[in-house]
Amino acid sequence: MLFRILIILSIALIQKTGDNPGKRIIFTEDFEQSFLNLNHWNYELGDGCPNLCGWGNKEYQHYTKENVFVRDEKLVIKATKQGDQYFSGRITTKDKIEFQYGTVEVKAKLPKGLGVWPAIWMLGHDIDENYWPNCGEIDIMEYVGRMPGKIHTTLHTKDSYGISKNTKITTVEEIETGFHIYKMHWNESQIKFSIDDQEIYTFAPTEKTAEIWPFDKPFYLILNLAVGGYFGGFEVDDTIFPQEFIIDYIKVYKDINL
Repeated sequence: MLFRILIILSIALIQKTGDNPGKRIIFTEDFEQSFLNLNHWNYELGDGCPNLCGWGNKEYQHYTKENVFVRDEKLVIKATKQGDQYFSGRITTKDKIEFQYGTVEVKAKLPKGLGVWPAIWMLGHDIDENYWPNCGEIDIMEYVGRMPGKIHTTLHTKDSYGISKNTKITTVEEIETGFHIYKMHWNESQIKFSIDDQEIYTFAPTEKTAEIWPFDKPFYLILNLAVGGYFGGFEVDDTIFPQEFIIDYIKVYKDINL
């Protein structure tokens, strides 16, 4: 299956996008089917046990297939509470859609309320052998309900992980209202982030050792909605549920000369 996807992507590399002249498409996902396309996506299920209970962050939710679905040509990741248990969803493109360099553009609408933690992020494809944080992590968008109006963009590396020094918190008025476009442009020298086409942060270290810059290899995409945890916060307002993280589209493209 991966071989077939790579053939499709190779053909796409020679195509220019109508919306972005001078660009070549790597991957697009418009969620036009009524179900999640498993040629592109994997479900990650459960609570992260046995190795990373709470997914390494003491998060509260169990991930299920049922909490990820397509509605009206949009992806919905839904967080719910049943009894004393929280449920939500997490999907990745690992081993299916992976790429090195380019622009990732995601149009999404955030959930809100104390305890929610939606994210659009990426991990190095070699994570199974080159464990986190050595593999590298690119957080295109993180939002936590305990900090309304603020978007976090962060790079995690061996040199900077956990409470990373390579991060930017951007205040966006009414970011919880409607859809917004989160974008990351990545090349061999820098990683640049924007919200609604307004640049907010650039990571461009002069020294590019493996500890500082593990971003010279393919990465894959992750979409999830966590509840609670170290970053989401251990206080959760149970009256907010259900909450939905809605993704309208995803586009990945490169400049023609890359």
